[in-house]
Amino acid sequence: MNRVRRVGTDTGTGTSDGPGPGPGSGGGRAARPGAEGTDVAKGYRAGRTLPLRVEAVRQLKRRRTLVMGAMLAALPFVLIIAFAIGGTPEGRGNGRITLMDTATASGANFVATCLFVSAGFLLVVPVALFCGDTVASEASWSSLRYLLAAPVPRARLLWSKLAVALGFSAAAMVLLPLVALVAGTVVYGWGPLELPTGGSLAAADALPRLALVVAFIFCSQLVTAGLAFWLSTRTDAPLGAVGGAVGLTIIGNVLDAVTALGTWREFLPAHWQFAWADALQPQWEWGGMLKGTAVSVTYALVLFALAFRGFARKDIVS
Repeated sequence: MNRVRRVGTDTGTGTSDGPGPGPGSGGGRAARPGAEGTDVAKGYRAGRTLPLRVEAVRQLKRRRTLVMGAMLAALPFVLIIAFAIGGTPEGRGNGRITLMDTATASGANFVATCLFVSAGFLLVVPVALFCGDTVASEASWSSLRYLLAAPVPRARLLWSKLAVALGFSAAAMVLLPLVALVAGTVVYGWGPLELPTGGSLAAADALPRLALVVAFIFCSQLVTAGLAFWLSTRTDAPLGAVGGAVGLTIIGNVLDAVTALGTWREFLPAHWQFAWADALQPQWEWGGMLKGTAVSVTYALVLFALAFRGFARKDIVS
């Protein structure tokens, strides 16, 4: 009786009977006499599969990308209309001045205000959406196993999707302040950045600091990106990955508000999310931003590693 061998596929979707890999094995190998399963097909290069350009174009054409971009671009105009209806912001009765109170002083102040009102939640959504929807959406469409059978190596697939997701997240972080700068300058004029603590910064000095603020906000959102990406490799439901990342981020914000935790709050990424305000001081203060960046990057690297490790061993059935 001939022995029947079962050859596992790269996608983990099942097995096939026969003396060698079947056409859907995902191994990308051509069967040759005397070299069964040891030679790759002529011209095949794992590094050339799923190019970043192709993945970026696919994601850019998706409706959720266009809708999210439109929402971020619309926020500055919503605030301008709100200020036009409600009048110029005024300081609080206790004499304390905030970024919101100086929003209409100049275009630079308007940018700082837009970042202040959106950093806590609004900018979390595009990061969670782009990173959480990337792998889970392929599984929900039942196309993930076909990508791996192309064959696209699992690590290559994750790297391509993660790089594009982080790129779109960074673009979202840049889009909002750019639109706010243009709209704010047209409406409120070009001028120095009025500091809530008193004094001002010339526009030429304020722009590099605002760019640093945007970079720090992106670094602080890497935790959300890591959570969303890890969940995306664990579930076939994109909404579950996106919602789970946003929900865990909100829980982090709630825990940071519990003052009874004391110094334990410093290990929460949410504790440092507004440390960028130190850059809008007459004298630069780096301490809080450096600590916040270190905490966020550490959590993100761990979550990304878990995503790659889990996906490499996962049985792909979608």
